[in-house]
This record gives sequence, C-alpha cells and structure tokens, in this order.
Amino acid sequence: MTEIRTPRLVLRRWLEDDLAPLSEIHADPVVMRRIGDGRPRSTEQTAGDIEAWEEEWDDEGFGVFAVELLGSGELAGAVGLYVAGTPDEVAGQVAIGWRLGRVFWGQGYASEAAHAALEFALQDRGLDRVVAVLRTNDRASAAVADKLGMQAESIVRHPVHGHDLTMFGIDLTQYQEW
Repeated sequence: MTEIRTPRLVLRRWLEDDLAPLSEIHADPVVMRRIGDGRPRSTEQTAGDIEAWEEEWDDEGFGVFAVELLGSGELAGAVGLYVAGTPDEVAGQVAIGWRLGRVFWGQGYASEAAHAALEFALQDRGLDRVVAVLRTNDRASAAVADKLGMQAESIVRHPVHGHDLTMFGIDLTQYQEW
C-alpha cells in the first residue's frame, strides 16, 4: 500500500471509512465552486470519485491520495495525480490536483500534501512532467502551484463549462533546479 508521511500529514490510499468525511467536503459549495462544474457532489458521486481514483491507482501506479492529519487521523481532503482528460491542451498528461475541507484551509496543508505528491510523481514514479489545470480566478490554488515551482504556461477555455483555465507545468529538470 502506497503511503507518504510528511511532518503533519499522511497521504494514503482510500478506505471505506473515508466516504462520509469526503462526502461532507464535496457537499460544501464553497469548497467545490472551483472544481469541475462548480457544484457540490452527492455521496453517490463522491463514492464514484473514490472508485475512479482507486482504479487509476491500479491502472497507472499513481492516483489521488486521501489526506489525513497525522495527529488526529481526521480526513482533510484529497490530493494527488490523475491523467487529464480535458482540456485538449493537456489531455493524456499527468496532472496534480488538491481539494481540502474548508476548516483545513490557510494552514499550509494543501502545499505540504501537493509537494509530497509532486515529489512522488517525479522521483518515485519517474514521470518527466506534471501539469495543473486550475480555474484562472482561483488565487489560492495558483499560490499552491507557485509554491510547487510550477509555471503558468497558457490560458484556455474549458470545453464544456466555458470558464477560463490556467495551465501550469513543471518538468523534472525544473523541479530539480527549484
């Protein structure tokens, strides 16, 4: 089982007990406003997300981690890797993403977990490049991408939802130099 420990977090595969706390995070419209279509997700949709993330682990050898607070064992959210499907500019590339419950914002957890996931991608899994696809107006996520050493590369329009997305990227050489 893949597990990464940081000073304050455990990044691990998903457990059955994670569905309820992740469903609470996904039900928060403030958390979800810049993810996907911007709408909260039901428990059934959240279960489908976890199932898809676990399948990606099985198929690709990487995926989205459950992020747990080391001290309390509380589920803080989801951070990790996925193969991007859209937009066309990044389709097929490995992307990194993060979403944490609102009570965990502003404490550096997203940056800490995303850094661990990026290191996992580039060093442990031997990937040459990782991208991030973020809503252009999402300053908090852009700050996380910046802390990871990712560079904004382009702005494109989401092919289905119509909002602007900023494409960030980092390759192994940039990561090693950073």
